[in-house]
Amino acid sequence: MASNINDTRTETRLDIPETQCLPVDDLMAAAVFALVDSLTFKEKIDRSLGLIEAARKDFGDGLVVANSLGAGVVWHLAKRVDPAIRGLTVVTHHAFPETLEHLERTLQRYPEIEVYRGDPDVPCDLYRTDPDRCCQLLKVEPTRRAVREMGVECLVSGVRCTSGHQRAGLREVEDRGDGLLRLYPILPWHEHEVWKYAALNKVDVNPLYAKGYRSLGCAPCTRVTASGEVERAGRWIGTSKCGGECGIHTKPLKFKDGAGI
Repeated sequence: MASNINDTRTETRLDIPETQCLPVDDLMAAAVFALVDSLTFKEKIDRSLGLIEAARKDFGDGLVVANSLGAGVVWHLAKRVDPAIRGLTVVTHHAFPETLEHLERTLQRYPEIEVYRGDPDVPCDLYRTDPDRCCQLLKVEPTRRAVREMGVECLVSGVRCTSGHQRAGLREVEDRGDGLLRLYPILPWHEHEVWKYAALNKVDVNPLYAKGYRSLGCAPCTRVTASGEVERAGRWIGTSKCGGECGIHTKPLKFKDGAGI
């Protein structure tokens, strides 16, 4: 499908008003962080909706939302733009029981979400000896398969720049030259704004949040975040990945001409 997004990274721009979206190369970390406190809650919602709407116009069915089975705000925003937008989610055999229950409820309401799972033969204790490899096999590889099988051209995710140090340098629109555009429509939102939106719109959220979790992952590698810590401080405690990333948002998910698949 033809897109209005230019091939050259320096000119990449979604076709929405200048007040809502800046050229990608101008959206450096400082600019994004400036938006965190300079925009009102309503302005952030309008901006997020505008980004999704523009990307939907450009990519059509090639736009897919990655539903992490967490707060569900980006999924709700996307459905406001177009109820026909599809979703994908990746589930591992280390998922919390509460997450699996939340998945079932979500699928009953939104059967258009495709569920992908990692290799069932991955050793159950791999997370202890090689957490990077574990995430690669159980999260990154299934996401790559989803991108390929679903024909994803624009992947929408609920990443926020204030939730962890490795996310601080991201831009709202990421074109990494691999044929997959990444869109982070709530990147400049505060954590409390996510919960404000969820409450006002009665979004069904993962029950683990009510138990003190602020960032959700696999059960063995996730703990309740202590007061004063950053949101992702409870991830991969005691490993080199502590507070870091599984790889879905940092590694290539699509390969041109089939390379790497």
